[in-house]
Amino acid sequence: AKTAQDRKRLIGFLSRELPQAFPEARIRVRLLPNGPPVPYPVQFRVVGPEPQTIKAIAEELKATMRQDTRLLGVNDNWNEQIAVVRIDVDPARAQQFRVSAQSVAQVLAAQFSGVPVGQYREADRLLPIVLRLPSAERLQTAQISETLIPSGTGLAVPLHQVATVRMVWEPGIVWREGREYAVTVQADVVDGIQGATMTAALLKAFEPMHSKLPSGVRIEVGGAVEESSKGQLSIAAGMPIMLFIIFTLLVIQLQSFSRAVLVFLTGPMGIAGAAVSLLVLDRPFGFVAMLGVIALSGMIMRNSVILIDQIEQDRRRGIPDRSAVIESAVRRFRPIVLTAAAAVLAMIPLSNSVFWGPMAVAIMGGLVLATVLTVLSLPAMYAAWFRIAR
Repeated sequence: AKTAQDRKRLIGFLSRELPQAFPEARIRVRLLPNGPPVPYPVQFRVVGPEPQTIKAIAEELKATMRQDTRLLGVNDNWNEQIAVVRIDVDPARAQQFRVSAQSVAQVLAAQFSGVPVGQYREADRLLPIVLRLPSAERLQTAQISETLIPSGTGLAVPLHQVATVRMVWEPGIVWREGREYAVTVQADVVDGIQGATMTAALLKAFEPMHSKLPSGVRIEVGGAVEESSKGQLSIAAGMPIMLFIIFTLLVIQLQSFSRAVLVFLTGPMGIAGAAVSLLVLDRPFGFVAMLGVIALSGMIMRNSVILIDQIEQDRRRGIPDRSAVIESAVRRFRPIVLTAAAAVLAMIPLSNSVFWGPMAVAIMGGLVLATVLTVLSLPAMYAAWFRIAR
């Protein structure tokens, strides 16, 4: 598929045909993700000490999630249950026949898993020689109860005389999180919806369940939201060094500590605009939006440097301080507004992207507000900072 329309048609075709061809398989047809590699964009973990309890709660979560048409392929990571042969050794009968649980385990392991008895050399390779039952007999689990177990009396005892053999159903895979049982309920989302948006909506739907959770059981958020949080933590770890480098560059550029502080304080001006634009357009504030806010701070400080530098040039030429502030703001109004407008217009194509959209929206909204504040309030801030009289 070479075009977006071809990809959509191919995805639709595969989504219809593959489930019919493989009804017992779990089919997922999706494009390569743009964001961090997560198994599913929407994930919730039910963590607790009892597997039966958390499995029941996970079923409730899945039932709630299946009611939302924006979610696809709701499932959990414990998969379907499988048949397991469980052998419970009776201590009283085992003692009567002088049979230990260890001998039972060793005999069954030898027959079904096999025990190495030697090695066979073939050219330059050593192949292990394993002793175990033929494959046809290993599949006949009904005959396990007739397995002969050596005893301390010198006679072999059938397994059913010292143990109970029964067939039970158990989860195929049991996952743990922090040494506790954990079931992850997960789902895909339809095109045009972000995992963070669906996670926030589902958290509200799950609120009535939180008050009914048994002691020791909790519901944790995973998926794209969790990966985004990890990315934010990594950015926060390097933030002090980044701020120090930025401030150092401002001091070198402006050759003044006080002017560098003034420019540095204008960096957060666009946060309010970014927050409003994200709220109005209903975009999540995640890892990508945070990148946009960080880039936005650099753009704002750049515009502030342009204006402050012009004021300093005019003052050095002998223009009165108050006139220098006013005339610099007027002369630099057009360059600042045009560069900001160019940046805002450049973000428009990205604003509809599911992945990059929050970053573009944050930059656009923040830059619009910050530009207005820069050309209107920064001259007043400069005059107040350096006590320029009227």
